[in-house]
Amino acid sequence: MTTKAVAADPKREGEDEIEASRAPLMDHLIELRSRLMWALGAIVVCGVVAFVFSEQILTFILGPFEREAKEAAVKLAAERGEDAAVALEEATRAYFTAPLEILILRLKVAVVLGLAGAFPFIAWQVYAFVAPGLYKNERGAVAPYLMAIPILFLIGGSIVYYVLLPLVMGFAFSTQFTGGETEVTYLPKVTEYYSLAIALFTAFGMAFQLPVVLALLGKAEIVSSEGLRKGRKYAMVGIFAVAMFMTPPDVFSQSVLAVPVYLLYELSILAVWLIERGRKKRDAEEEAEGV
Repeated sequence: MTTKAVAADPKREGEDEIEASRAPLMDHLIELRSRLMWALGAIVVCGVVAFVFSEQILTFILGPFEREAKEAAVKLAAERGEDAAVALEEATRAYFTAPLEILILRLKVAVVLGLAGAFPFIAWQVYAFVAPGLYKNERGAVAPYLMAIPILFLIGGSIVYYVLLPLVMGFAFSTQFTGGETEVTYLPKVTEYYSLAIALFTAFGMAFQLPVVLALLGKAEIVSSEGLRKGRKYAMVGIFAVAMFMTPPDVFSQSVLAVPVYLLYELSILAVWLIERGRKKRDAEEEAEGV
């Protein structure tokens, strides 16, 4: 008895492959949607919390302005022989000119801090989404970078709060003068101060992520320590160019951002070199085991 072979249908096989791949793709899309919703929810929650406490947050951000204003007022009162208490009362005032200005400012702060506060959670959601496609050692290697992101952001923000903002406000108050009978004085507007502060916090916080970005690129073998060394002079020019747009228009403020970022660039070269060294060591061990 003979059996008749049934020829395979190429068209049917292609349809089966499409059907087999469709289910995993839909699973990934559903998971992506779920993680995006969680990330959006985290932004909303952090934004609402930031708005509820926005007055306290604004008061905290106002700290450098208040300290420099008091110092300038006491100094000016001593020079004129005036009552320091009256001068302090006048100096610690900031003004707004539009009815909804403060409300819009509080909403702006809530949005910015909502994004900043939720960012670690968002980064974790991104990591959790791609983690199944990584090897175990790769998953362990990525985790420290996620921890470094908020730490570096806080370091950049601390430089703004304790160094740059006091310098900028001190410069503003020190430029007051009396010309004849005309007194040229700085009239602080609250929105302008907060806009400057938020812009500087964002600029420094993002700029300080350079080691994380370059280290991850080095781990993906997109950049190398040798290439980063050769690109030092271009990196220096680029960093100072970016600092010119991100800081007030004076050389000192630009240097306050550019110098630490360039030092972080050098630190990134070391980090990438260590990653390459570890990779070469693992490759050598695997080759020795294979032999």
